[in-house]
Amino acid sequence: MTYDAVPLIPRDVLFGNPERLLPSLSPDGSRLGFVAPDEGVLNVWVGPADDPAAARPVTHDRDRGVRTFMFCHDDRTLVYLQDTDGDEDWRLYALDLETGEAALVTPQDKVTAQLLGHNRWHPTSMLVGLNADNPELHDVYRLDLATRELTKIAVNPGYAEWLIDSDHRIRGGVAMTEEGGAVVYRRGDDGTDEPWLEISSEDFLTTGVSGFSRDGSVVYLSSSVGVNAARLLRVDLATGEETVLAEDPEYDVAGTARHPETLEPQAVMFLKERLTWTYLDPEFGAEVDRLRAQLRGEVGISRPVRDDRTWLVHDQLSDGPVRYYRYHRDSGELEFLFSHRPELEQYDLAEMEPFSFTARDGLTVHGYLTFPRGVERTHLPAVLDVHGGPWHRDTWGYDPEAQWFANRGYVGVQVNFRGSTGYGKAFGNAGNKQWGRAMHTDLLDAVDHLAGQGVIDPERVGIYGGSYGGYAALAGAAFTPEVFRCAVDIVGPSNLLTLLASIPEYWKPQIAFMHTRVGNPETERDMLWDRSPLSKVDQITIPVLVAQGKNDPRVKVAEAEQIVAALEEKGLDHEYLLFEDEGHGLAKPENRERFYAAAERFLATHLGGRVQQD
Repeated sequence: MTYDAVPLIPRDVLFGNPERLLPSLSPDGSRLGFVAPDEGVLNVWVGPADDPAAARPVTHDRDRGVRTFMFCHDDRTLVYLQDTDGDEDWRLYALDLETGEAALVTPQDKVTAQLLGHNRWHPTSMLVGLNADNPELHDVYRLDLATRELTKIAVNPGYAEWLIDSDHRIRGGVAMTEEGGAVVYRRGDDGTDEPWLEISSEDFLTTGVSGFSRDGSVVYLSSSVGVNAARLLRVDLATGEETVLAEDPEYDVAGTARHPETLEPQAVMFLKERLTWTYLDPEFGAEVDRLRAQLRGEVGISRPVRDDRTWLVHDQLSDGPVRYYRYHRDSGELEFLFSHRPELEQYDLAEMEPFSFTARDGLTVHGYLTFPRGVERTHLPAVLDVHGGPWHRDTWGYDPEAQWFANRGYVGVQVNFRGSTGYGKAFGNAGNKQWGRAMHTDLLDAVDHLAGQGVIDPERVGIYGGSYGGYAALAGAAFTPEVFRCAVDIVGPSNLLTLLASIPEYWKPQIAFMHTRVGNPETERDMLWDRSPLSKVDQITIPVLVAQGKNDPRVKVAEAEQIVAALEEKGLDHEYLLFEDEGHGLAKPENRERFYAAAERFLATHLGGRVQQD
């Protein structure tokens, strides 16, 4: 086997800071903002819309960087969010683009800010959620963008989610039930909230309010009630009449494109093997199709400018950088702005390829493969990269880890195991209380399927993942060590009992959901312990690499320390990387380099792939 024809892609090209990403146009169309490094740290840059090269940094963080920002409709304010060392206690800042002065709007400790509403109809105010008075619940505040003053306008009666229309009126909220479902409450003219829609636990992940019409008389619902997959419904609030706008028997609605003035849906997206569009507005659809015909990958459209004559468009490939464009609707011109990592153009990247297989119980499971280039697709080493969530899914597109695996000589295997989202409620609910069981055997069946085809070498398969994927890696090491040669766990739980006992305060209204999907410690303690990799540490016989952020609020550092202590006590082969200034993932490029360098050596030692010589 030779890789001489394929140059090694440096890790800093794959995992270092991107050159520019997340562009946005100001509502008046005059400014272009994006995130880019400033002295090696990601910050927000702003400049003239017609000259991206003239942009300058407007935030000046020198630690973890700024990645989330939004232009406001007063045409002079930019807001952004920051946490501290990955603790996810997001603080809201408001920046005056005329003076350059930034104000910390939510200075409280251990409080998480949420952006609840801002639009063209209320250009000088914004609705913000804060859990300042009760750490479990977010009350609603109005932020005056001119004075930076916050005024509480609603106390949370127990809602996990607020319903707010385009006039910034609170229309109700969503409360969780003890059975793991939810009740949608609708606010009447007298200000009282009454139950409007009951959502069972089986429909919870696939049903919810997606928005209101501009006049507030219509609500748009994604709903799987009475069907398998979430469809888009239009509900007349006065009459209760429901109209189905778009549906698919197997795939859930993944998103909608709405007219920025009327808020009526113009298109609906479904995530199948690739993104598909269903057009509700033929003229809009024809315009999107003209764009798609000019581009090669998955097309995304953002419409931030008030007059809707200029769109931001991105073209996402699986074998190249994400390319961003400004689209001028009047002339039809598609103006290239930049790509997120232009240096990727110098290298031979691999295409992500969909695949599917039949699990041992007959369920069809989908996923993606990324093969090394320049070698025969026979008997190759592989890395099974398990996605987090687990109520999430892998999608087609540029994935730096998939490219890394393929470039180092491994088949990158991504599996949307049962419980993954987007495939309808039957597939999603098939994962209930199946951590370490059917969710895990789907991964094993993927390995068997690919080995049976002769594509991968079953003796050289590693399991790798973050968050739930980290749990899956530990489960692979503890429950089925005979299947895998090594395991890499990034911020994954090792003990389901301690995981459920230590969730963030503002997640607690959703604890019944966790009990339905994972297990209830009050009634299923033995089951949860049995499904915990820590309980089977004696069975681990393969090397394990554990990486953890010390400030992780979701999967606490104790999850890593428990399994590492047990591995040390048993004298089992392992490595442990603790990142003192990180949370649930690695934000700083120097920490990413430390991790990926260690993981690359670890995988090469046990699977035989290539290593960058530093």
